[in-house]
Amino acid sequence: MKASEIRDLSTQELNEKLAELKQELFNLRFQHAINQLDNPMRMKAVKRDIARVKTFIRKQESSEE
Repeated sequence: MKASEIRDLSTQELNEKLAELKQELFNLRFQHAINQLDNPMRMKAVKRDIARVKTFIRKQESSEE
């Protein structure tokens, strides 16, 4: 997910996306634990996406104040 895609989302959509990414990371960790993970680099990408979404949520909160 690119920063430009995240920038266009509302706060509600960002929170929903964050929940989806956290669920995906949980599933990837579970697959990794039982050695069924096809692409381990996907975990790194999901973690970075979570950080990007959290950054934009925080940026929107600070701009509202």
